[in-house]
Amino acid sequence: MEEYLFENEGQEEGVVYEHFRLKVEPGQSIIRIDKFLTNRLENASRSRIQAAADAGNILVNEVPVKASYKIKPLDEIRIVLDFPRHEFTIVPEEIPLNIVFEDDHLMVIHKPAGMVVHPGHGNYSGTLVNALAWYCKDLPLFNGEDLRPGLVHRIDKDTSGLLVIAKTIVAKNNLARQFFEKKSERLYHALVWGTPPEKQGTITGNIGRSHKNRQVFTVFPEGSSTGEGKPAVTHYNVLKPLGYVSLIECRLETGRTHQIRVHMKYINHPLFNDSTYGGDQILRGTTYAKYRQFVQNCFKLLPRQALHAKTLGFFHPVTGEKMMFDSEIPDDMAAVINKWENYIANRNE
Repeated sequence: MEEYLFENEGQEEGVVYEHFRLKVEPGQSIIRIDKFLTNRLENASRSRIQAAADAGNILVNEVPVKASYKIKPLDEIRIVLDFPRHEFTIVPEEIPLNIVFEDDHLMVIHKPAGMVVHPGHGNYSGTLVNALAWYCKDLPLFNGEDLRPGLVHRIDKDTSGLLVIAKTIVAKNNLARQFFEKKSERLYHALVWGTPPEKQGTITGNIGRSHKNRQVFTVFPEGSSTGEGKPAVTHYNVLKPLGYVSLIECRLETGRTHQIRVHMKYINHPLFNDSTYGGDQILRGTTYAKYRQFVQNCFKLLPRQALHAKTLGFFHPVTGEKMMFDSEIPDDMAAVINKWENYIANRNE
């Protein structure tokens, strides 16, 4: 049996693709790279491998190669693949979509809070993917075989904001590579408890599932003896201090699951009304009953974490044009920000 070194770097949380690295062993025979990879990668059909090669997503010794490339001993192979197929078929559902931009290759949509992006963990209907399967039902990419057709990144159910959706496999592979290589731009607005001591800052620390509760994530500091989690970097900027809360902007350098929510909790400034990470408690302010009632009223207005994917930038997968999109903060989050602005104004009178 031929030996080879194989490393699955896994899926970057929040970005829907897989990245693999392989080092060809000295005794490997010379064969086509698409055949070699098909035999060694689980759930990777030859057509899927060839599509990745067509998109420039297969590199040998850091140089893009075609599917017909003949591998040689000691070649170092890197490949980015769209997420693998799953066992069941997506059911198209006629669900309205807020489309910001669309052409033959991609679409940018504004996802409302409360909508799950893709099926899983008991959510097999009513998701964004179900809506896309209906809207794009005539496109080959949305033929029902892929659990995440068109997706190259995602946001949490209760986070609102912008997502780019690929309409072709070439666009999907190209956009996936951009997100992996950090060529995309993602800016979020969040309302957090308190005010960070520095107006601008960078939060680093590996993010992984908590040992105590596998449903939530936590930070494992870089360089820790455990070496757990995946590297994550969030840059933040305080836009407006509002007394006991602050409106901040976050720029993602990486895209881990719950990254902003976990990183802000890590520096003791959880997102406002984030029930998963403790932000649904009154963490700053007075003990007066009137203040407690004010906060509870804010929680009712915004029954979710105060997080919005506001700005999205990437290069068009076909034309190469730089594309930037911006969205308005949704009404629920804007209403709570306005209440805090009024609270501070009245307190200072």
